[in-house]
Amino acid sequence: MKISTRGRYALRLMLQLALCEPNKPISIKDIAAKQNISGKYLEQIISVLNKAGFVKSERGPQGGYSLKMKPEKYTVGMILRLTEGSLSPVACLDDENGVCEREPQCATLEVWKRLNDAINGVVDGITLADLVEIQKKKDGDVEYYI
Repeated sequence: MKISTRGRYALRLMLQLALCEPNKPISIKDIAAKQNISGKYLEQIISVLNKAGFVKSERGPQGGYSLKMKPEKYTVGMILRLTEGSLSPVACLDDENGVCEREPQCATLEVWKRLNDAINGVVDGITLADLVEIQKKKDGDVEYYI
């Protein structure tokens, strides 16, 4: 499994929003500059996040985007699943019923289930609030509010 730029950039975008002053919108242009990502690409990603109710938008000269909920309410898994779809390492685990036709004779399925559980455990165990703390430790006393 490989996370695409769309998933990685969505996570960076959400982290940037979490680093900003709560309920103070930030423009896509400012996020693009801070994260060194194409503004056009971020517009596509923010549209998906907005439709899912992860962010709220405000129009006007002081407008932009902000998180709809507190950073601790978003997990990395929520963001990645929204932008990437399934995080399962193999297609047979994507089945909605969790049934694989080869399951009775497939010894390797146990490997994929354990890998899937490990992936989900990591991405669902880290919140945006956790990432904010990690980022602040990496950056020291940098002022985040734009």
